[in-house]
Amino acid sequence: MPKATEKISFAGAQGHQLAARLDFPVGPPRAYALFAHCFTCSKDIFAASRISSELTAHGFAVLRFDFTGLGASEGEFANTNFSSNVEDLLMAADYLRENHQAPAILIGHSLGGAAVLAAAPDIPEARALATIGAPADAEHVVRNFGAKLDEIEAQGIAEVELAGRNFTIKKQFVDDLKSQSVAERIGAIRRPLIIFHAPGDAIVGIENAAAIFQAAKHPKSFISLDDADHLLTRRQDAVYVANVLSAWASRYIPDEKPAHVLPFPGPRGVVSVTGTGAGKFQQDVVAQDHRLLADEPESFGGLDSGPTPYDFLSIALGTCTSMTMQLYAAHKGLPLDRVKVHVRHGKVHAEDCEDCGEGREGRIDRFERELEIEGELDEAQRQRLTEIADKCPVHKTLEKSSVVVTKLKKPATA
Repeated sequence: MPKATEKISFAGAQGHQLAARLDFPVGPPRAYALFAHCFTCSKDIFAASRISSELTAHGFAVLRFDFTGLGASEGEFANTNFSSNVEDLLMAADYLRENHQAPAILIGHSLGGAAVLAAAPDIPEARALATIGAPADAEHVVRNFGAKLDEIEAQGIAEVELAGRNFTIKKQFVDDLKSQSVAERIGAIRRPLIIFHAPGDAIVGIENAAAIFQAAKHPKSFISLDDADHLLTRRQDAVYVANVLSAWASRYIPDEKPAHVLPFPGPRGVVSVTGTGAGKFQQDVVAQDHRLLADEPESFGGLDSGPTPYDFLSIALGTCTSMTMQLYAAHKGLPLDRVKVHVRHGKVHAEDCEDCGEGREGRIDRFERELEIEGELDEAQRQRLTEIADKCPVHKTLEKSSVVVTKLKKPATA
């Protein structure tokens, strides 16, 4: 199913532009989710991108962003701390609130989970929270600094190697972490919480999940991730989290549909199209039991979330051609294994088009069809199948003049 990703930026807590990605589902979102990544990671870490992808498949739109000084975001990581991360998270919620909808689901991975728990009281629209491998207290991160901690305390700054990369850590960062009491905030949240944690997590021990669960009020849930690693580097672990999370969150997301949502499934023999409100061109398309998107490329101002209208014409020609050739081969008992049809569309001047037929003037549409025929066929059989391609009903429709009748439907209140 096609999905759209919109690259955006917004001002963070320190005034720097933060790089973000807003992933959309096919059709109108059921709700918006806000994802906070792990310590020193980025929005594009595998777990974040995979979970976001799976959530969009379940109908949720997901915003993930780089905290100040990380990934593609502006600013200096050395000047940030846990408190500024929480403020960045609140700024991300503000962006969704002002431009789309306030986040209904907050998701935090590792230290991002602690940040979500700390920020939740200030995001009243959030109906459900999820943590993945999260520490019960922000101070847990200090343990990652190892022997460098004494140097930070003595000199006020040090270079610390984390996940194979060097980061400048200042004393204010350590002091801020030590001053945080996430556990105290957890009890005040009083919203549904689901905790994902692997018993063998070597970075954040399972006792952290127990502490979060103990501090939280009901409804609360714990899901063991068995032998998953802290970063959920295996695809199946990230997919499992997304599937469980989407099913769990659905209990707390009202089944409300925007006014523009089309009835689904649609009536037989009718294709219905309506604008989704996302981007300038995105359209929700319903053809009986099938739902998909139409859009324009980013270069035309669209979101590139689906085929263009002319792409759909090419799709119609290509699919009809392949079906027609396969039916003929089956009827004649030809050893055809597979047909691949490549269609290119362009607008050309009739006078410059040698294979466009006579009697046409001005600018016309030209579809170029390239066939790949697989199977133990002789040359005569291949040539016959190529001729049969021209018998495709869509081919004939495109070559002949069609009639389009437009009627105005009366409003339902009339």
